Amino acid sequence: MRTAMLISALLLTLSFSAHAAETETCCGAISVRGVQLAEQLQNSGVERLWLAGKHVDWESGEPDQGDKPAKSHCSAFAAAFAKKRDVYLLRPPQHSQVLLASAQVVWLQSEAARAAGWRAVADARAAQTLANQGQLVVAGFQSPDPHKPGHIAIVRPAELSEQDLQQNGPRLTQAGQRNYLSVNARIAFRYHAGAWPDGIRYFAFEDTIAPSSH
Repeated sequence: MRTAMLISALLLTLSFSAHAAETETCCGAISVRGVQLAEQLQNSGVERLWLAGKHVDWESGEPDQGDKPAKSHCSAFAAAFAKKRDVYLLRPPQHSQVLLASAQVVWLQSEAARAAGWRAVADARAAQTLANQGQLVVAGFQSPDPHKPGHIAIVRPAELSEQDLQQNGPRLTQAGQRNYLSVNARIAFRYHAGAWPDGIRYFAFEDTIAPSSH
């Protein structure tokens, strides 16, 4: 009887520990700056602007009179959002909206980006942690085909469980084939073969971030 009780107690403890591991926040609490970043993303208008299939003004996301509608506007939204925070991310007129996302990922790895204040971030966990602290972080994928678009999105503050982070990656706000205020990286990059999970690169705008091993 005593042995059975000990086994039962052990199983209960293991079950509780597993549940705690699943629900424990992976990447820290959301700071005051993180709340401000989340509010800025929430008020970005991305759900009704930068819509796929329309030619848009890159900065406002409003449809314009351009003669070549784009399939999506992830890179324009990322650049416009960065500009609102007084941060430079490769954008028109330095690069057209065509295949801009891949070009942004290449630029983010350059000395020019480092001089502007961008740093590579080691992994998804660091990206979500920094976003929770209120830093501007992007998740990007450079298409291996120079004729096909890559993808880029903003990492948004979110208190994720360890399990959620491992299975789905950080939480993002994006324009794309579908625009989302909040979506996980696994879904956000699903149209880009080779992106999820190991092809995504993360970059943060903050001078104090140590360079990653990428």
